[in-house]
Order: sequence, then structure tokens, then C-alpha cells
Amino acid sequence: MLKSIQYSMELLQDEARHLVHQGIVSRQQPIYVLCKYIPAREWAHVECELERCDFLLRDRIGDLLGREDWEND
Repeated sequence: MLKSIQYSMELLQDEARHLVHQGIVSRQQPIYVLCKYIPAREWAHVECELERCDFLLRDRIGDLLGREDWEND
């Protein structure tokens, strides 16, 4: 039996940040596009966590990530 992952807001943000940095998704896309990259069996929990933290599925991924600090190269 596969163990279920509990998606905390921090884990969801890390996953989204990884997908943005890889160029797979954009900060301007709505949060709901992340459902393609999160197992379907986990998506209901993700939606509850987003709702608990006052995010809507139509909010942008950039809103989920918040401010990111970049070091100068």
C-alpha cells in the first residue's frame, strides 16, 4: 500500500517553486495547473490546505510563492 503524502503549505510551495525554477509552470499561471503534477489522490488534501490558507485555485502561482529573494550573480 502506498503511503499518502500530507501536503503542508510549505511542501506545496516548495513543489511549486521547483516547477517554476524548472520552467515547467509560470508564476503567472493559476494554482490549479499544479494538479497535473500532484497525485490525484492527494489533490483533495491540497485543495483543503489552500483553502485553509485563504488561497483560491484561480490565484496565481506567484501569489502562492510570495516574494522570492535572488542573489546577484
